[in-house]
Amino acid sequence: MDPRLKHSGRTCWFIMSRFLFFIFCLILACLWLIWRFNQEHVYQQMLDRLQAESRAAQVLVTAVNYDEATHRNITTIKFVEQDSKGLPLPPKYFTFSGNLIQFQSLVVRFEDKFVAAGDRFKGRSVYLFWKAFMLDGPRTQEFPITQVWEIPGGYKIPGKAGGFENRFWRDFWRFAFDEDKAKNAGVKSVQIEAPGVVFIPGYLYTIHIEHDGGLRIDAKPVEPILRGEKILNYVS
Repeated sequence: MDPRLKHSGRTCWFIMSRFLFFIFCLILACLWLIWRFNQEHVYQQMLDRLQAESRAAQVLVTAVNYDEATHRNITTIKFVEQDSKGLPLPPKYFTFSGNLIQFQSLVVRFEDKFVAAGDRFKGRSVYLFWKAFMLDGPRTQEFPITQVWEIPGGYKIPGKAGGFENRFWRDFWRFAFDEDKAKNAGVKSVQIEAPGVVFIPGYLYTIHIEHDGGLRIDAKPVEPILRGEKILNYVS
């Protein structure tokens, strides 16, 4: 074989291999940029949800039925929580053998070294409705509003949860119940409140988790025109 052809073949192979290596590096760089963009998008959405300094929910008594066996009034309430933008989440219904019902909130405040997100989460807090319950000794009833270890509905980013979002909330629940881990992770405080009121038909109750962690329940009469009426949902 002509040495010149042999040398030319080696040169072509060297150029081709360098070109393929460049294309490979370019693809990796593009994939990294896409991943980084998605991470930044998740971070920003989470920060937007953690901006809110309070949370709210509305409660309405939807049914009261007398139980002949227990001689008690069975009360069903409709609970509608609002997300961080004030939009309603899907309703939850709870039925109690009475109407002195309590709501439990959980407020966790972060410092700037929380998790691995640096100072992005400095001063942020999570406000969530945790449980609805009625104390009655051995017949105490309790219903979860937010399940432990799940991403709270008012904070969840639409779609499938990503790796950072899952890790953030997994760590959140772990730190909420472990004081030593909370301090090491930069959790400033964990506060639990559980006030209650007597819920009766004809009133709309609004529950506020205040910026200082307190839980307040306000009540006002339902508009007269709506009393006794079944409200239908309009579907376009």
